[in-house]
Amino acid sequence: MSEIENVTHIDNVRLSEDRGSVVIIDQTELPNRMVYLTLNDEARCFEAIFKLRVRGAPAIGIFAGYSMYVLCRQYADRPYAAFAAEFHRQKEYLNSSRPTAVNLSWALNRVEKLVTGNPSLPVPEIVELVGAEAAKIHEEDISMCTRISELGLSLLHEGDGVLTHCNAGPLATSRYGTAIGPMLLGRERGMNFHVFADETRPLLQGARLTSFELQKAGVDVTLICDNMASIVMKNGWVQACFVGCDRIAANGDFANKIGTSGVAILARHYGVPFYTLGPTSTVDMNCPDGAHIKIELRDPAEIREKFYVEPMALREVKCYNPAFDVTDHTLVTGIITEKGICYPPYTESLRKLFD
Repeated sequence: MSEIENVTHIDNVRLSEDRGSVVIIDQTELPNRMVYLTLNDEARCFEAIFKLRVRGAPAIGIFAGYSMYVLCRQYADRPYAAFAAEFHRQKEYLNSSRPTAVNLSWALNRVEKLVTGNPSLPVPEIVELVGAEAAKIHEEDISMCTRISELGLSLLHEGDGVLTHCNAGPLATSRYGTAIGPMLLGRERGMNFHVFADETRPLLQGARLTSFELQKAGVDVTLICDNMASIVMKNGWVQACFVGCDRIAANGDFANKIGTSGVAILARHYGVPFYTLGPTSTVDMNCPDGAHIKIELRDPAEIREKFYVEPMALREVKCYNPAFDVTDHTLVTGIITEKGICYPPYTESLRKLFD
């Protein structure tokens, strides 16, 4: 298998051979170590999401589906009422691990429907239905990411410069990914692009993960600090901005990793097209606009001391550490999903995706 295939087709979330555990790549160990974790209890599954060992909205959804299957196998001998109550408790527990990415609740609700909708079936049969649905979520994501990559690639030309923020590649999804999927797919087909990857403070997903994926796939990539995005756009080195998304509201506002809205503002100023790429599972038509998206606040220590040998600020210094921000729909050139590219007005084009 070639180096490109190793990255674009990386097996970042899967069931173990005995189907009793979920196996993930621990993304907190990259790029220096490739560490696989085998998880089969609720506390460790929760911690894997909360601590970003598995991250990226689609990957979290895939992981959530497999996790519920692995967990519910452990109490498949209970009567239906007790089984359903425990399933619901564990589902709500996992759902509380990260509030912003809609794929988490979407996947959990999807597998729970098989429990609530089949009270007359033997519990072991319900468990296997949950497992089949989790596998289907994974298979659908592979198909969606491939289609999104195809559509995104249709907007690029040989030699284009593309700026991306955070990580929305194979590690965050499956197969090619979303925001960097077009560049990975294009490279497989012999096309050349130059990608500027924002490091993405404070957790450095762009530095640790995106530049890793692109470099390993043979894509020409340059890592930049977040505050360098303006100068590379001003220099004319960027022809498009491609970013992922964790939740898209009905009006086209969307939440993504902190710093994304700043990239959109810069792109508007310099006349650079700005696109967000994600599967329709990230579109929340029940969320009217970005003001209704709950933003996760994380540990101040991630700013003060994470990745440093010594703290870079006094402990008593206050820190504000939102994990995401919301980009206004007026700054978005297009929203690329597996069902097509949506353009303004998004209240109409997004709704058509589900008609």
